[in-house]
Amino acid sequence: MKKILILTAFALAGLAAAQDTPADPAMDSTTPMSAADHFTRASELAVQADVAYPAAFYDRTLWKAAVDQAYTASTMSTDRAYGAYLAQLYTKTQWWINAYNAWSNLDDLNDTEKQWASLSAAKLAYIALQRGDRDSAMTYAQAGMDWADSQSLQDIMKRLQ
Repeated sequence: MKKILILTAFALAGLAAAQDTPADPAMDSTTPMSAADHFTRASELAVQADVAYPAAFYDRTLWKAAVDQAYTASTMSTDRAYGAYLAQLYTKTQWWINAYNAWSNLDDLNDTEKQWASLSAAKLAYIALQRGDRDSAMTYAQAGMDWADSQSLQDIMKRLQ
């Protein structure tokens, strides 16, 4: 009982202190957030998600919030960095179709981005192959090979021949 009272007292003191501090302008609902604000918030949430969860999946609260913030940033601005970060988060959270589409929409991928794009294509090719859709599997595998060759894609291509 004593522990509960002490914890409650700390929580109430924290709430009282929070009310005395000025609000974060980025969280102020009257001030619209810019694309850069959304991008910054997405980055912060992704770091928190990396710490909080052993595996990255979109259905985890922090990962969903990070992806959603990155999506908003990418729709508000044509800055390539925002689109690339969104594609990276889609890949990291294993949302393969969105990752593939996001990478496909970007020009001039660097070597790391090509690896991530190729991974998303390989995953989709494998999924298509598992469901018996050889045409889609071939399309994804060829797109993946165009980005970056991998053993996974080579193995899938062998199964398709």
